[in-house]
Amino acid sequence: MKISFVYIISQIFTIIMYILLGITYQVKSRKKILILSILSNTFQGIAYILLKANSGFLMCILAIVRDVTTIIINIKIKDNKIKKRANLCTIILCYIAIIISAIFTYEGLFSMFSIIATMLYTYSIWQQNKKVYAILGTPIGICWIIYNIYVKSIFGVILEASILLSSIIGFIRKNKSECK
Repeated sequence: MKISFVYIISQIFTIIMYILLGITYQVKSRKKILILSILSNTFQGIAYILLKANSGFLMCILAIVRDVTTIIINIKIKDNKIKKRANLCTIILCYIAIIISAIFTYEGLFSMFSIIATMLYTYSIWQQNKKVYAILGTPIGICWIIYNIYVKSIFGVILEASILLSSIIGFIRKNKSECK
């Protein structure tokens, strides 16, 4: 693997993305998690463009659209019943878009790990239980590690392992606070 200027820039964007993502496992507000997710996906999307990782890039775009839509729904719709239906429609449409995108970006088995990670993360961020969000951090992290190995993102692999640790710490912290 040749380490070019473009590759180094992609790794800088990857580092910024993982800092933001790590923070999501430490905050309690769902809105803050969504905002940080939008920012982290923006940085990771740029990194994936630079790495020519089409599947990962498209998953970042879909994740940004998902999170922006969720924030708008939660701000604009006051009726909880309607809000619940709108959020359910959002996740269904996201899954359809992810599956369609997977068809067009398929580059082999390993390219599918970005799809699986995005589907799991979509569910984890959609549902309201922060404990589930923290638990799903582990399989999501494993999928991203495999994908980052596939696209040769050194910092993606290293930092995803750190995120796994962060998600475990976040899970333990939430459990401790629930016990008290």
